[in-house]
Amino acid sequence: MKQIEIIPIAEMKSKKRGIKREWIEDTITNPMQIVDGYGGRKVAHKKFLINDKEYLLRVVYEETEKMYIIVTVYLTSQITRYWKEGE
Repeated sequence: MKQIEIIPIAEMKSKKRGIKREWIEDTITNPMQIVDGYGGRKVAHKKFLINDKEYLLRVVYEETEKMYIIVTVYLTSQITRYWKEGE
């Protein structure tokens, strides 16, 4: 399995946003969907139910042969804005 590295700014922002590292690792290793991001990056999506409300965790990453490099992560309630139907 590939290693997961979260860059320092993404680590700081995820803690500030209350996003658990387990959620990030689960999303990157078992995504519900992967879409193309900017500059060749990928975005892994996974839905979570938090306080009876559905949120989409978006994990923006770069991938090498041995590692996932997490650039940023955030939760959004605007699932339809980012979810690609049929993928």
